[in-house]
Parts: sequence; C-alpha cells; structure tokens
Amino acid sequence: MTIVADMRRTPHRLLAALGALVLVAASCGSDTANSVGTAAVSGDVVVFAASSLTEAFTEIANAFTASNPAAKVTFNFAGSGDLVTQIHQGAPADVFVSADDANMTKLTGAGDNAGPPVVIAKNSFEIIVEAGNPKGVTGLADLAEPDLVVVLCADTVPCGKGAAKVLSNAGVTVTPASLEDKVKGVVTKVTAGEADAGIVFVTDVRAAGAAADGVDIPADVNAISNYPMVVTKESPNPAAAQAFVDFVASDAGQAILAKYGFLAP
Repeated sequence: MTIVADMRRTPHRLLAALGALVLVAASCGSDTANSVGTAAVSGDVVVFAASSLTEAFTEIANAFTASNPAAKVTFNFAGSGDLVTQIHQGAPADVFVSADDANMTKLTGAGDNAGPPVVIAKNSFEIIVEAGNPKGVTGLADLAEPDLVVVLCADTVPCGKGAAKVLSNAGVTVTPASLEDKVKGVVTKVTAGEADAGIVFVTDVRAAGAAADGVDIPADVNAISNYPMVVTKESPNPAAAQAFVDFVASDAGQAILAKYGFLAP
C-alpha cells in the first residue's frame, strides 16, 4: 500500500528512474557482449599447409570449427615449394603455411599475401628409423654406411634443406636411395620397410607413432625451421581466413601444436 501511494505521488520520478535502469542494463549487456568477443565466422577456409602439419592442423581445424560451426576448413597438404607454385598459378587458397622462411618469401615477394606473415611454430630434425631400430642406427655418422638404405627429402623442400644443413654441420656425406618431394614420403618409405632411415622433422617421427622410432640429432648440429603463416591476397573469405590464423596463434592453437612436438615460435 505504501509503495502504491508513493508511486501515485511521484509518477514522473519513477518513470525517470526506470528509464535509467533500462539504459544501464542495455549498457551492461553491450559490455558483456564485447567482452565475449566478435561473432563466429562462416564459410569455407582453404588452407595450403606444409605436410608436416597434417596431424596437428587437423586437430586445430576441429577445435576451430567447434567454435565456428558455420565455417568449414579444407586442407591441401604438400611440400611448401609445391604449394607456393600452385598459388602462383591461381589455385584457390585462403591461407598459406610454409615449413620454412624461404618459401614464404617466395610468396610475399610475388605480392600474393594479404598482410605480414606470422610465425606460428618452429621445428627441428630427427633421424627416423623402423620400429625397434633393427639396423642399430645411433647417429648421423651411421647414415653414411653403404649398406644402409637412406631416403631424404629433395633440397627444394624445407625438410630436404634442413637435412642438408644437418649433414653439413656434422660433416657427414650421405648418398640417398631416393629424394622425396615432401617429408611424408620419407616417413612412408621408412615405415613401409623400403628404407632403413631418413631425416625428417621431429614432429613427423612423433606422428608416425608405433610404426617408427627416432634417433636424436645433437643440438649443436641440428637445424631449426620456422613455420610462417599468412592470409593470401586472393582469399575468397579473408575474414574467416584471418580468424583461422588468429586461432592457430592463440593459446588454444599453440597448445595443440606443442602436443604434436612443435616448438614455440
């Protein structure tokens, strides 16, 4: 009863107070929405990525689309040099990720990037051998043994350039049985028993699981490779492409990369 009587005596004050409350609530709601972040992105995102990223990026894409259910991520995994060539020739790509700086420089030098690349990870190298290491490989010097079948990546791709640097640093000369156009080619030949050993990224040995073992390469002769990532100039979906790049660089993306053995950028 008292409240009703007060309301009748001060209708204008009450309405003014209610209006102020509405404005405050609306302002708070706006602040809350801004604190959550921007709206989820949508559409296709085509990612051209170095083959050594296959397993990690597959998991990252699942996490990204869980937060952006209207988006779809499609991959083209291959050697970094081949990917640059495809983009130069007009292949539709929203994002490019290289396993080295040199191939990213080829892309940016041709003006095929929408902005500056960001390094999202680093990687080092390891000797990959068959599960159980039946040939008893203990280090780089063993790869020079004539009865050991060794496969390497071609020097046109990052894993080949890295392997060449590692062998040069160690003063070891190897005559490979074959030169593969991507790192997964080396992994496949070793795990299939077609080769005894090879030099690949540490992450590729880990991705092979029980099918292979790794032999450490000493830090003083090892090589480190950067993984730069960029939205392409001709991206059909630049907003979603940039959102994917940002996700890979975020704490969530970095945690997944670390799980697969990648080093922090």
